[in-house]
Amino acid sequence: MGSGVRLKGWVHTVRELGKLVFVVLRDRTGTVQCKIRGQKEIAKQLEEEAAIELVGTVVEDPRAPEGVEVDVEELALLAKPVEPPPIQINRPLDLIGMRLETILNHRALSLRHPEIGSALKVRAEFIWAFREYLRSQGFLEVQTPKIVAAGTEGGTALFAVQYFERTAYLAQSPQFYKQMLVGAGYERVCEVGPVYRAEEHNTTRHLNEYISLDYEMGFIDDFREITRLETELLRFMFEHVERACPRELEIYGAELPKVPSEIPHVRLDEALSILETNYQKRCEGDLDPEGEKLLCEYAQERWGTEFVFVTHYPREHRPMYAMPSEEDPSLTNSFDLLYKGLEITTGGQRIHDYHMLVESIRSRGLDPEDFAFYLEIFKYGMPPHGGLAIGAERLTAQLLNLPNVRQASFFPRDRTRLVP
Repeated sequence: MGSGVRLKGWVHTVRELGKLVFVVLRDRTGTVQCKIRGQKEIAKQLEEEAAIELVGTVVEDPRAPEGVEVDVEELALLAKPVEPPPIQINRPLDLIGMRLETILNHRALSLRHPEIGSALKVRAEFIWAFREYLRSQGFLEVQTPKIVAAGTEGGTALFAVQYFERTAYLAQSPQFYKQMLVGAGYERVCEVGPVYRAEEHNTTRHLNEYISLDYEMGFIDDFREITRLETELLRFMFEHVERACPRELEIYGAELPKVPSEIPHVRLDEALSILETNYQKRCEGDLDPEGEKLLCEYAQERWGTEFVFVTHYPREHRPMYAMPSEEDPSLTNSFDLLYKGLEITTGGQRIHDYHMLVESIRSRGLDPEDFAFYLEIFKYGMPPHGGLAIGAERLTAQLLNLPNVRQASFFPRDRTRLVP
């Protein structure tokens, strides 16, 4: 106490009390109460959200919100609002009474709100932990093209772009390039990057541009090697967020999940049977959103965990590169990971045999020549491999119990939103 400080930030609140003016200053680390005396003229110019700089002394005061305050000695107004802000940053989020559309329309301003902005800090720490853990496991971080010649899913949900004299597309996934780099000799690669899906959904769980956390690993024995690694990865990520974001977790009242030593695995056909037997819920060939929630409820009751891997999806529900199951070739060695009622991961073992992959491409009505750039490395000793992708926004939204995945994106893109 008694130390001098120089602070810069925004005016969170300002109020006069007799000869004193109290300003709560806000910066990226939080808020602090500042007491101004003898500078009435400049103090009267202060408005909420004005940018200011001050010099003062830190003193104890049990009446202050944090038990300390700053006695201001010098004060400078750096920038003054030109009009009243459309969002009140200093009110609790549940009292703002605004629709999500209003918050997103004024996104840069709304992110100043301590509650709204905190979600993106949690997402950033998830991403840091993803990179850090995989680096410790021998993965190389790579950057793959986002302007591509063909879609990885073999479908039509592609954003076309004019690429000089030809048509190109925004990447749906780094999938092809992850596999190619495994075959190039790196063996273990990971990437954090945007992916683009031209799907015309407009739900609380979908974005048309989101951040995908991908990894691909070679020389695997089976797909369970991938799920085991993800289990350890998620434990590391959640433990890091618990250490790095106590304030943000408190703001949202979020409870960190306990990642079990082994996340339960349930075949899709078994999952569908569980839903029908226990909940009289029928899903035709795949899990719908309600089915995902009910299956996670079952996992919580049966195994005491909010996580469950759903495995062995039919070939027609998986991309052309999904490895057929040895037990039943109509199924694949693929999986989704559900967390608190929502799919946050899709992954699996990939086809590594050149001839099998070519045949799989043809079976989808596609021309292997269109994928020659991808297929080339498979001619030269491609090892058994597989990987997965985690949606950073979905993972964040599920942890913080956000009602809409858009709240976990800095500037979300959906069916109707192109600005800001």
